[in-house]
Amino acid sequence: MAVQNWIDILKTSKKTALIHDGKRKIHYLLTDGKEMTEEYDLKTDELIVRKWRHKSTLGVQNPWQVEIGEPLASPVASLDSDGIIENCSNPVFMRKDTKTSFQWRIRNLAYPKEVFCVLLEPSERFIIIKTSNKKYYKKFSIPDMDRNQLPLNSSALSFTHANNTLIVSYKKPTEILTLELELLKELKKLKGTAEGDIDCKTQ
Repeated sequence: MAVQNWIDILKTSKKTALIHDGKRKIHYLLTDGKEMTEEYDLKTDELIVRKWRHKSTLGVQNPWQVEIGEPLASPVASLDSDGIIENCSNPVFMRKDTKTSFQWRIRNLAYPKEVFCVLLEPSERFIIIKTSNKKYYKKFSIPDMDRNQLPLNSSALSFTHANNTLIVSYKKPTEILTLELELLKELKKLKGTAEGDIDCKTQ
């Protein structure tokens, strides 16, 4: 039932579609006031970007939070007098799913694969990445699995390391694949406006 609950939330939300630059962009306004935007590749139907934002308790719009896709540029990289910018050699954590797996990439990790330990904490519902040289540690959840209240399975988790990038994959269960197909059918029914026609109410 949990999966159906989440798809119902998405179906009952107010949606606006925009076709631009080879992408289908969807803006959701959920019944609880939260906003979500998604971008799909028109050719492959792959989800490229998912971002969230919601109003604070005082009614102020919080900044967008990236769930899938390239992290937003740091506001520190502004033209202030000190010229402080984030070190480009720091590890960069981002999620980039495939059709069959949830996938996370952590760039700038120049250690051999055997240094990494990637494990699942089913009770806490977290994936943990740590290194034997104690140089990197990361704990993160799978929001899609949490929203649908699906159990986590260690056998679905795998990782590889190449070109200084650690790639962690979690095989999507049948429930998620079914939900994604159903949602995609719904989204394709939306009439996508051309760039410039959209009424931006997110100011």
